[in-house]
Amino acid sequence: MAGSGNTGLTRWKKALVFTWQGLQATYKHEEAFRQEVLLLIISTPLALWLGDTGVEKALLIGSVLLLMIVELLNSAVEAVVDRFGGDIHELSGRAKDMGSAAVFVAMINVALFWFFIVLF
Repeated sequence: MAGSGNTGLTRWKKALVFTWQGLQATYKHEEAFRQEVLLLIISTPLALWLGDTGVEKALLIGSVLLLMIVELLNSAVEAVVDRFGGDIHELSGRAKDMGSAAVFVAMINVALFWFFIVLF
């Protein structure tokens, strides 16, 4: 948008503020996200210790970060669905179930990476 003042460094600063607000809101309102932050805090030093190569360390930490990304997106879907209706609708339920399934698949991803890298 020409003339909006949202270019360069100003755009970056605003994006960082919105990012921080999103992380804070998710941490405040989503127990699962708080648990995943704790998992990241615990698993990062373990990954640095247990990973033999830089790639292994990155995969171990990255799998947990991916889980957190999926949780953020799932939380966003749930917030939008909850915002637009208290009445039960098949598509709303399906969207929430799909978000939950995505988190579950990301959890399986974490478990597989840690299993194969740490044990093999």
